Amino acid sequence: MRPVEDAAAADPGRLAIRAHRPADFDEYWASSLRYLDRTDPAAVSTHRPDMSTPEVDVFDLRFDSAGDVRVAGWYARPAGEHAPGSLPGLLVIPGYISDPIVPTAFAAAGYAVCSVAPRGKVRSRDQVNPGYPGLLVDGLLDPWTSTYRSFYLDVVRAFDVLRAMPEVDDDRVGVHGSSQGGGLGVLVGALRAGSVAAVSAGAPFMCGVMDSVRLTRTYPYQEVRELLQQDPGLLEAVTEAAGYLDCLNLAGSVRCPTQVYIGLGDDVCPPETGYALVEALTGAPTELLAWPGCGHDAGLPWMSEHIDRFLASHLRPAGARVEADLAGSNA
Repeated sequence: MRPVEDAAAADPGRLAIRAHRPADFDEYWASSLRYLDRTDPAAVSTHRPDMSTPEVDVFDLRFDSAGDVRVAGWYARPAGEHAPGSLPGLLVIPGYISDPIVPTAFAAAGYAVCSVAPRGKVRSRDQVNPGYPGLLVDGLLDPWTSTYRSFYLDVVRAFDVLRAMPEVDDDRVGVHGSSQGGGLGVLVGALRAGSVAAVSAGAPFMCGVMDSVRLTRTYPYQEVRELLQQDPGLLEAVTEAAGYLDCLNLAGSVRCPTQVYIGLGDDVCPPETGYALVEALTGAPTELLAWPGCGHDAGLPWMSEHIDRFLASHLRPAGARVEADLAGSNA
């Protein structure tokens, strides 16, 4: 299968997707990053020989994030000793209902990889556990204390922790994920603009949130629909709160090469919102691959080689096996 080459012709309806942008949006995120900075990462990685292979060393990674919540992740890299700054880094962000992969395939391809488990995911549930469904709307009406804002900050903190690893070249650190991982990849690209070398984002979630609620009948956006069904009077407050989290409002700050891939039959993250994201990435060289006949997998069976090539071209792992089968690593 081949992606649609004429993106404009493939756009289902060219429906205008919009995101409400709160008046204090920029200050909201500047303040949120200052809040994150008040917590020392205190990162600790522990080698896991039982999970390592002759080719890959795997570590249990722990660090502190916003509000002093301890967050987990897996860290994997090619086996053996490495000179300072010798490896490209890759942050892998899980989907909404997925738990983080142990990223051995990417590590075998030459990357130092952090697969983050933000609060609420397996191994990061001791202090915060809103469950699924429920994460998206947990405390949503107070943008300054909502769980999902802190979840976003956990991902930003994971990028910082990865970039600070001694063996990682801080000029070659990228981000990859699909669905929630795709949307939050854009978030990291925006909030760490100038530090992120490349973003690969599949079926991006949290882009045009309120229009997505209107277009879909599936979770996770269904959480917002159910909240409004219970109390329609909350519409204005929910729209305002969702605006702070909408990645369309962040996309204009991304400056690195960005790859977006979508399925034209996606009923979870509507393809219209993927096109809207590409249009909003005004400061980033962007490639869009739109797959006809595909749903929320965004053409992954055919997309893997495109992801591998995109990441390798910008992050330049030594001896990269750019056509390796990494399908299982695409969170």
